[in-house]
Amino acid sequence: MTPRRVLPALLLLFVGSGCAALIYEIVWFQLLQLVIGSSAVSLGVLLGTFMGGMCLGSLLLARVIARRHHPLRVYAYLELGIAALGILLLFGMPLLGGVYFAWGGSGVSGILLRGVAASICLLPPTLLMGATLPAMARWVESTPEGVSWLGFFYGGNIGGGVIGCLLAGFYLLRVHDTAVATFVAVGLNVLVAGVALLLAKATPEAENVEVKLATPLEREPDAWPVYVAIGLSGMTALGAEVIWTRLLSLLFGATVYTFSLILAVFLLGLGIGSSIGSTLAARMARPRLALAWCQMLICGALAWTAYMLTQSLPYWPINPAMSTDPWFNFQLDLVRCIWAILPGAILWGASFPLALASVATGGKDPARLVGGVYAANTLGAIVG
Repeated sequence: MTPRRVLPALLLLFVGSGCAALIYEIVWFQLLQLVIGSSAVSLGVLLGTFMGGMCLGSLLLARVIARRHHPLRVYAYLELGIAALGILLLFGMPLLGGVYFAWGGSGVSGILLRGVAASICLLPPTLLMGATLPAMARWVESTPEGVSWLGFFYGGNIGGGVIGCLLAGFYLLRVHDTAVATFVAVGLNVLVAGVALLLAKATPEAENVEVKLATPLEREPDAWPVYVAIGLSGMTALGAEVIWTRLLSLLFGATVYTFSLILAVFLLGLGIGSSIGSTLAARMARPRLALAWCQMLICGALAWTAYMLTQSLPYWPINPAMSTDPWFNFQLDLVRCIWAILPGAILWGASFPLALASVATGGKDPARLVGGVYAANTLGAIVG
């Protein structure tokens, strides 16, 4: 079996991996609210720790894992590690909650302890989550055409995240509990790891990897504007998501269903945009120009959403109270979310594969390429 023939199967693996990751995120969000406590500061610390762990994981993989290891086998071991840590957190987080209630206090000391507890809980699994995309990046050529597949992987991962977000928020946590939701995510990780190991056994070390090992690594001297641009793009994306979530929660109601719905629509837009950007990146001779136009259009998308949230949606001639069926209101909220925030999310999603294609050069380790762009985007998101 040739490396190129397994690429569609790897796309499905990333869908399952993304589904599990978002189930974990929502479950951990609920557990930390119950065990540690919830405030605007603590939630900010949790979000920063979660994304910071993914950023570090994307940077460290290329420096810790040698290129001689089979990429599919490395990916499988990362998924198994996430599953093991997911089970550990399910039973270990209440113990950290006991430490918090025994030693925690108010003021700065309480905030510091919440931050430490969040880091202990979230940093190890998020490190592994952040390393999965760079690990798989070594399976493709470090060229704009090969990198376009990484955009599809990224989009598939986000698409799986949409499924996991809705599954956790509207079914697993509504009908069952955090334990069942965690075991579903663990099962997905184990399934993905098993399939990856089977593909690794059926696929010998890729010839294109051997060629890259013999080629000296190169760094583009003029790549820094792309890293700055994708970092600023991540900053505006997460900053806007926080603001939009706050405003839509006032309109829809501050519930876990609202949080899941908004997150799912935002991720859906990122997935659609990533797929479009990957297709463009494989065909365009100047992906940097397309990346620049994406950022310009985001300005218009921000203005669109601002107008919709403040001047349009609150005055739609539809009264949610005319029906006692909660699913009617969920459908109405879904339509309003899509109408308001989907355009900007699509443009942000398209920016990532275009940024990858903008810095791709032959002979460059794909794991370092993806790790650098992903880390810049995530650092910007943390600031946002």
